[in-house]
Amino acid sequence: MIARPDALPGARAAACLTQFQQRPPLIHCLTNEVVQSLTANVLLALGASPAMVVEPQEAAQFSVLADGLLINVGTLNALRAESMRVAVAAANQAGKPWTLDPVAVGALSYRTAFAKQLLDEKPAAIRGNASEIMALSGLLASGRGVDSGDDSLAALPAARELAQRSGAVVAVTGAVDYVTDGQRDWAIEGGSPLMTRVVGTGCALSAVVAAFCALPGDRLDNVATACRVMSHCGGLAARQATGPGSFTPAFLDALYQLRGEDL
Repeated sequence: MIARPDALPGARAAACLTQFQQRPPLIHCLTNEVVQSLTANVLLALGASPAMVVEPQEAAQFSVLADGLLINVGTLNALRAESMRVAVAAANQAGKPWTLDPVAVGALSYRTAFAKQLLDEKPAAIRGNASEIMALSGLLASGRGVDSGDDSLAALPAARELAQRSGAVVAVTGAVDYVTDGQRDWAIEGGSPLMTRVVGTGCALSAVVAAFCALPGDRLDNVATACRVMSHCGGLAARQATGPGSFTPAFLDALYQLRGEDL
């Protein structure tokens, strides 16, 4: 039986959010085409600046200018893969952190091979559901497309192994989120099932993880705070919403109004 980690202390989350709001980052999002609008709006609601530059030459240039980079393989194709490779190389050369979202890895071979190749490029963070994290670590998983068929706590050992091997902080998300650097873990509760009824909340979380990776300090705490911010605001929005249509504006408002003391 896997022991459940302790919850992220609220004081640590509050300090991270306060630091984030004092210096909002510019985040380069090479993300999937389905979620670009929500991803941009989530970052803007938090005060960060999103940009989505996909031409390979420009993607490399912009990764040097940005504070952080998101690589999301949701709508991967050959041109997008080239943009991602050069953006990651430029970010690494400039010392800018980048985050990997391995959407549907394990379910489809092309993106699985591509994401595993990117593991050698030293991501700062990896954010995925249980099935994606298990598949990326090399274990057999039971995902169906972008949906996880595995429990987040059951995937924690795979997340720890992946963190040790890649050097990344790994966030495995689900009903409870678990964040690990391979040695230390945090649990993040909250959120709402409504978040799974709106396209792009997980992908937007990965962009928020990329944004919090741009902060100095303990990256484990920073990534866990990104998860805490999204789960907290998702829970608040769900209490006001009557369904997916009213959830999204309430969620964006909650992110916009969030302050450190709320965590």
